[in-house]
Amino acid sequence: MIPYVRQIEFEYGRCDQVSPLIRRVIANNPGPFTFTGTGTYIVGRDEVAVIDPGPDDPAHLEAILAAVAGERVTHILITHHHADHSPLAGALKAATGATIYGCAVAAPEADDTGEVRMEAGHDHDFRPDVSLCGGGEVSGPGWTLEAIATPGHTSNHICYALKEENCLFSGDHIMGWSTTVITPPDGDMTDYLRSLELIRARGFSTLWPTHGPPIRAVTPFIDAYLEHRQERVEQILKALAAGPARIADLVPRLYADVDARLWPAAARSMLAAMIHLAREGRITADGAPGPDVAYRLA
Repeated sequence: MIPYVRQIEFEYGRCDQVSPLIRRVIANNPGPFTFTGTGTYIVGRDEVAVIDPGPDDPAHLEAILAAVAGERVTHILITHHHADHSPLAGALKAATGATIYGCAVAAPEADDTGEVRMEAGHDHDFRPDVSLCGGGEVSGPGWTLEAIATPGHTSNHICYALKEENCLFSGDHIMGWSTTVITPPDGDMTDYLRSLELIRARGFSTLWPTHGPPIRAVTPFIDAYLEHRQERVEQILKALAAGPARIADLVPRLYADVDARLWPAAARSMLAAMIHLAREGRITADGAPGPDVAYRLA
């Protein structure tokens, strides 16, 4: 079982000091993909970095600007291009003159228009001023942030390590309240599992997700995240041992205890797992992996 952490004390628009170097302001955009809302982090004092300014919300912009009144915002750091993370970056840059850092998505895709949306939508206009796709460091008085490429949730996802506190701003890569959505084609399960292993090896003391409270027991939490993915893989392999099947055949069987209205979302997640298993040579497909082809054990 994943040891979820979901208790969080906050008020929308209020700036809370959550560690010696970190403040947080939560946007009023709660929902099935954002939990209580987007947590925007402010790092440092006097000359500060803002991580994931959030959705295009004038009230949230005002709250961020009030939190940094009398200070200079020098860096705006984006974990990825989803609409609950990056759209406010342009308005914050216009108000402060700060530089936007992040990684542009290589091949933008259309928003999910299926029966069940898998995410909060995409910020199709996101373009950073400075690319950190390959990693790098930015710094200010008393703080240093390292960009760590963590593709998987999206192809352009970046986490940011705060060296002075041995912590990580994990975006949507690791969240305390929920598992992370992996939606092909931009989301990739193989990349995601590799990125999880990378972060686990770094030995961070705290994770600060963009949604929800911090994760303090980092290694056990990541271990449970990985075990959850492996359990889903084993369920698929066991089902295919009974014979070839399509995703549409498997979802009602493997998700029988889940509301049927969520089965389209489960199908997208299963597709990510199928692509991963096909790459590993553990299964084959009657054609390119997709939602409508038959899969069988290799």
